[in-house]
Amino acid sequence: MTAQRPTPYALNGDQFIDGTWHTGRSSAQLDDRNPFNGETLLEMPLASIADLDAAYAAAQRAQTPWAQLHPTARGAQLEKLVHIIQQRSEEIIDWLIRESGSTRIKATMEWQFTLNLVRECIALPMQVEGRILSSYKPGEQSFVFREPLGVIGVISPWNFPLYLSMRSVVPALALGNTVVLKPASDTAVTGGLLIAHLFEEAGFPEGTLNVVVGAGSEIGDAFVGHPVPSLISFTGSTDVGRNVGRIATGGQHIKRVALELGGNAPLVVLDDADIDLAAHAAVVGRFLHQGQICMSVNRVIVDRSLYADFTALVVERVRNLKTGNPNLADTVIGPVINRSQLDGLLRKVNAADSAGLKKLHGGPASGLVLPPHVYGNVPFDHELAHDETFGPLLPILIADNEAHALTLANASEYGLSSAVFSKDMARALNFSRGIVAGMTHINDITVDDQPNAPFGGEKNSGLGRFNGHYALDEFTRAHWVTWQAGSHRYPF
Repeated sequence: MTAQRPTPYALNGDQFIDGTWHTGRSSAQLDDRNPFNGETLLEMPLASIADLDAAYAAAQRAQTPWAQLHPTARGAQLEKLVHIIQQRSEEIIDWLIRESGSTRIKATMEWQFTLNLVRECIALPMQVEGRILSSYKPGEQSFVFREPLGVIGVISPWNFPLYLSMRSVVPALALGNTVVLKPASDTAVTGGLLIAHLFEEAGFPEGTLNVVVGAGSEIGDAFVGHPVPSLISFTGSTDVGRNVGRIATGGQHIKRVALELGGNAPLVVLDDADIDLAAHAAVVGRFLHQGQICMSVNRVIVDRSLYADFTALVVERVRNLKTGNPNLADTVIGPVINRSQLDGLLRKVNAADSAGLKKLHGGPASGLVLPPHVYGNVPFDHELAHDETFGPLLPILIADNEAHALTLANASEYGLSSAVFSKDMARALNFSRGIVAGMTHINDITVDDQPNAPFGGEKNSGLGRFNGHYALDEFTRAHWVTWQAGSHRYPF
């Protein structure tokens, strides 16, 4: 017998603060629309500074009692959340398709990633460990405890809104912190309000999670510079991340930052690679979610000896990618998130065409759906190769040899994800360790995020690591405590 689906959440456009729903007090309004057909999904007043203050105050009040709960009690709350995420899978996937332009393929992946993450975090409260140190002082006992940071401010992006919000929210809460979450305006529901409903249904105490949907121009700087949060977890562009870092560390209230920023992931095809596998990976890694992923294959670097055969295989695959309605099961390329994003991509296409780059595949946009574009023999200093292109544009570069390929792979201000294809494991491992990046995948796509593996970047791709026990370093602090018995010999 099939279980009855739960009644969908009634989203009325309120802010979630201290366990209750409040109308935002900003004069500005949000018009949340489906990027594929323009349908209005939600209209709501945005949050004001007063709403932000209320959210941080609620989180601060809730933090100590939440941290004092036994670790197994916090784990039990997460078990309830897992059950609800499973029950509401279709509702969650449907919202991701309608609000973020996710294809059904990508939305289902994002739901599964989120479920895996929460499952992994159930045990996290019991993994907090301290240390006993030897002391230089006779008779003294020396301890190191791991303590929650307190209140965490989370700013999440629109491309993987559910998962990239939850990747900070869930471990922060598991470790005894409370959270104020500010989702991207383009994905106010899937990045924030839907999450608030999930936590509310799971019975999390009032104030442990608060969600404010507000304009960055009105509450963005105040969100980061506010005196209450101890850490700001930001996922988004490098330019905005720089500003977050400046405000968080350069103001009156200095706080920690976890920054997951832009990427320009290279996929390197060495001369002994399986080119069928590499071509397949290049297409999936670039065009999943229209290329709107920080880990997306942003450029392919292929050995000159394989270039002709490799590009032929890529173009053959790209020609068969279905574009259009993201709700159809076989659609691969849906809409980009908004008109501004499309205009930026069209500017890059026009610039590439004007510069005489060899276009191997392309086509005109239909609404916000831009078909996949492939360019061959792209110079390493062209913007398609050195910029982060958040869209379905794939540049292919030629390397003269392995050393040249490594030079090209590292010729970027970014260092998030990367990939290399070779049949020789020792060669590929050696090459991988020469790439300055947080992650390298051998004979696989650059898009991967597993809840027990360190996720993060180098250079201008960010600071810190997410997932598993690596989250312990980000969301807790080391607290040194000593105990001395008897008399002391002080110098005066």
